[in-house]
Amino acid sequence: MAGTNDFLAELASSAPTPGGGSVAALCGALGASLGSMVCNLTIGKKKYVDVEDDLKVVLAQTERLRVELAELIDEDAAAFDKVMAAMKLPKETDEEKAARKSAIQDTLVDAAMVPLAVMEKCVEVVELSQTVAAKGNRNAVSDAGVAALVGRAGAHAAKLNVLINLGGIRAERHAGFVEKANAAINQLAERVDRMAGDVMAIVLEAVS
Repeated sequence: MAGTNDFLAELASSAPTPGGGSVAALCGALGASLGSMVCNLTIGKKKYVDVEDDLKVVLAQTERLRVELAELIDEDAAAFDKVMAAMKLPKETDEEKAARKSAIQDTLVDAAMVPLAVMEKCVEVVELSQTVAAKGNRNAVSDAGVAALVGRAGAHAAKLNVLINLGGIRAERHAGFVEKANAAINQLAERVDRMAGDVMAIVLEAVS
């Protein structure tokens, strides 16, 4: 728990990073971890032998996502730190002003790409939680529901972080990226809401 407490203390401090983007990735990692847990509580049980192969496949995917999202916790903070560094570049001459402006625009693109990747992976977590909820150990079905909920929260949190970075991008050379990113996050948000709703329907029926 020491590492967790350190992270929370850093998050609560006045430092700009880690921030909401890192929390979005953490939510996704938590959802993936819960998905893995339910798989591990199912695989090897005689009662669930018919779905064991399916859940072994899911387990490999949730473990991949757990690792990737954990890495993105730090990557999001690093990307924003680069934006802050660009903003601190000198701006005394016209050349310096132009270089600073260009650097800010480029780092904002990178800062938007990280939470976009987080959002995509969080959607994967929720998608996998559908199989976990439907086929996993009934005694842990509530955990599959929590996996979907925190995965959905991570997706929407990541969306906010994409949007705030896109809002600062003015360079014409990045217009195509802004348009595609906006379309992607809207589609992902609709998809994750739909899938999370499906998972909760399965879970609530099972626990009622």
